[in-house]
Amino acid sequence: MTTSASAAPTSGPAPEAKSSGAVLLLLKMRTLIALIVVTAYFCIMAPNFISLGNLVIISKHVAINAFLAIGMTYVIVTGGIDLSVGSIVGLVGMISGLLITHGIPLPFMDATAYPNVFEIIGFALLTGILVGFINGTLITRFSVAPFIATLGTMYIARGAALLISNGETFPNLVGRAEFGNDGFPILGSGTVLGIPLAVILMIVVALVAAYVAGRTPLGRQIYAIGGNERAAMLSGVYVNRVKVIVYIVSGACAAIAGLIISSQLVASHPASGTSFEMNAIAAAVLGGTSLAGGRGTIGGTIIGAFVIGVLSDGLVMMGVSEFWQMVIKGLVIIAAVILDQMQRKMNRR
Repeated sequence: MTTSASAAPTSGPAPEAKSSGAVLLLLKMRTLIALIVVTAYFCIMAPNFISLGNLVIISKHVAINAFLAIGMTYVIVTGGIDLSVGSIVGLVGMISGLLITHGIPLPFMDATAYPNVFEIIGFALLTGILVGFINGTLITRFSVAPFIATLGTMYIARGAALLISNGETFPNLVGRAEFGNDGFPILGSGTVLGIPLAVILMIVVALVAAYVAGRTPLGRQIYAIGGNERAAMLSGVYVNRVKVIVYIVSGACAAIAGLIISSQLVASHPASGTSFEMNAIAAAVLGGTSLAGGRGTIGGTIIGAFVIGVLSDGLVMMGVSEFWQMVIKGLVIIAAVILDQMQRKMNRR
């Protein structure tokens, strides 16, 4: 008679697998955890941080960064970058100020046309779309690297903003009722049921962007290009067309941010939006968007925008020097990239 030894039944996953799974879960939720920790810290250190008035201010600041970060997420997912968004903010503000203050001269009629608020918004969006189209065309038709192409348009847009008023500010952008161009400040200061109009607009844009990214063929093509551009092209994706679209979206989102800033300040300055592109990139990266392309979500980007907004406003309330704020933001970006790399390595195992 022969006997055989049976293998002992496994009692469950190995401890190493359990711990790595827990670490991976924490890495995936890192942005939300960071938001909770940062908010809790400032609530303790700055007693007025949680006041209703301050929350409204923070939400407005977050909305501006969120618009830029939403467009930036699309661009980064395709493996690109857009450094021109901050300059688009300044250019759009100056164009809006010019239209409200001086209108459009009509020499052949010896008259001046003053666009209404909706027409001004249209001009602003067209400006952002045009710059985005130029970025996309330079990258796809002329094979210019995204960093170089958008760096060039960043300087062009900023220079154009300065040329419009010779570097001066357009103040008091309230318009005149007799010209039919009043009401511009409502965009930045208006509320609906106590909620700032800018925040409502941010929610709408974010929902549309998330739907496009997750539920439409265009969204799948964007992720496919970022994952493997060559494979996407061989599978029938019009890579160049999609890239132009994402840069147009980024330009349009920057135009919305420019309109809201000018409306909130009731003035426009050519230096508006300086370095805003860094905050947008930081929000996207904090939200889990990979700088290597192919991965990122709009929801994560919005949470990342909240982290940047809460961090910035909290440091201001605590009286932290602006120079230290820049250092801290830089460290946060580096930490986000390191954690993203850790998550990618663990996903491969």
